[in-house]
This record gives sequence, structure tokens and C-alpha cells, in this order.
Amino acid sequence: MNEPLIFQALDPVIRALDALRIPYQIVGSVASSAYGIARTTLDVDLEADFRDSQVSPLIEQLQGAFYLDEDRVRDAVMRRSSFNVIHLESMVKIDIFLLKSKSYNQAAFARRRVETFGEDLPPRTLCIASPEDVILNKLDWYQEAGRISERQWTDVLGVLKVQQSSLDMEYLHVWAEKLGLADLLAQALRDAGIR
Repeated sequence: MNEPLIFQALDPVIRALDALRIPYQIVGSVASSAYGIARTTLDVDLEADFRDSQVSPLIEQLQGAFYLDEDRVRDAVMRRSSFNVIHLESMVKIDIFLLKSKSYNQAAFARRRVETFGEDLPPRTLCIASPEDVILNKLDWYQEAGRISERQWTDVLGVLKVQQSSLDMEYLHVWAEKLGLADLLAQALRDAGIR
């Protein structure tokens, strides 16, 4: 079986982050597909925690195989925002979000999991956001987008349905309340058939 484009692009980025001891977690659609109902995507979102001194080594590791702009990377690190790298062979885009200092972001990052992926491929061990944090982040993105993104909502419901017996419901409810997402979580639980 051919290696999926996502992994062709993701593998060298993860190798570079691991080599530089930069902690990260996969978030977004790839994470919701891992825990819920898989859907096609040609981009990857990940969150990482690194300093300006690690920018040049990271660029050295990725240049040649990726398009990336050093000034944008440095600016993103300074402002704790995001930048992207584009895998030239596959044209898969990887959005890298810098870890923020807010208490929720820190708590969610500390809960990331190490999971192994690749049933039909060589297995890969990756750090991925917990299913509870995938749900909370997707609800937040859904709210930020004006509560109209069907994809975000479907991703939330997929994770809830597949993971319902193993979710830490107390964690979900506590953080949903703190993040102003309690009404959305309640609606998602109803829509997923979870009482």
C-alpha cells in the first residue's frame, strides 16, 4: 500500500521536532479522525512549544523538502501564533501553532498522548491531543467560526460517539464551563445521543 500523503509530509516534521526535543501534539482534523470518524484532509495541525533559539535548527532540518519562511517562523515564535510549512512533493500543508501560556492550553498540552498509528503501514508513534481536548478545541473553533462549520460539528460528534465510554466527562464539563462552551457541549452530547 502506498504511504498516505499526510504521513509523507508529517514524518520529516516529527523527526525534526523529536531531534530538536521540541514537544508537540497533533490537533485538528487528523486528531479528530484518529479518535472519531475519519475524513479526508490535506493539511495537518499541530501544536508545538519551542523557543527562538530552535528556529534555525528546525529550518535547517526542513529546508529542501518544505517551503517555509524563516521570518514568519520567527515572528510566530515571538508572538506565540502560528506558521505553516508546505511539503513540496505532496503539497500537504502543516500548520504549526505555538503553545500559548493560557491555563487551558497548558493543561491540554500536558494531557497529550503517545499513540501508534499505521495498521497497513510501518507503525508511527506520534503525540496527539487527548480526545477530550480535541472535542473542546473543535467546539471552540466552531464557536469562533459563528457556529456554522458543519465539519467542525461533525468531527465533535464523531469523537463523542466513538470515544463516549472512555471520555473523562468531568474534565470535559469543567473546561467547557471555563471556556464558555458549556451550552455547545450540552448540545453536542444530546446530538451524539449521550445523556
